[in-house]
Amino acid sequence: MKKIIVLTGAFLFALTSVYAQSDSKAVQLGAKGGVNFSKLTGDDFEDVDARTSFNVGLIAELPLSERISFQPELFYSGQGFDIVQSEDRIFDTSEDVEYQLDYIQVPLLLKAYLIKGLSVEVGPQFGFKIHEEFDSEPNADGGDVEIDEDDSYVKDFDTSLALGTSYKFDSGFFVSARYTMGLTSIFKDDTLFENVDGKNEVLQVGLGFMF
Repeated sequence: MKKIIVLTGAFLFALTSVYAQSDSKAVQLGAKGGVNFSKLTGDDFEDVDARTSFNVGLIAELPLSERISFQPELFYSGQGFDIVQSEDRIFDTSEDVEYQLDYIQVPLLLKAYLIKGLSVEVGPQFGFKIHEEFDSEPNADGGDVEIDEDDSYVKDFDTSLALGTSYKFDSGFFVSARYTMGLTSIFKDDTLFENVDGKNEVLQVGLGFMF
């Protein structure tokens, strides 16, 4: 929760400063939300299924020229993956399990308009882990297990590359689709998982509104 408050405060302060120093008619602020389909990529995660969750947060658009804008964002992102019954060396389980990895994501995107309303975007994305949990089947004996930070094998910070497209209507509403791929393994060094290559991969679809 402290991470959320600090990041949200910093994001809003930065946007307020930029908004105050810029042409207020040019800078736009907004909100967005949508559906996540997330999993891990890597040789050890070829058999895992995608976890379905959601994302919601804040967005800003700062024009740099007639067609190019800078688009910083701050949003909650439910990520992770689903483990189907398996006997592999990483996950040996007799039940289906949802591995929840929830982040506060901060993408810093360069946005280019191809035609009026239609744009593409690309840039780095920085993720801050805020929650980690195993959810078993409703009737399983294990139940839900929240993982304490001291027992976690997953890093607190993650870096990804975001690629996407969106279409903004004259009313201010927009629809978007985005793919993000992790650039480094999410697992900590000096742990049992230090040699396991697992990177976040997320497909997002959603909508939003620019004020």
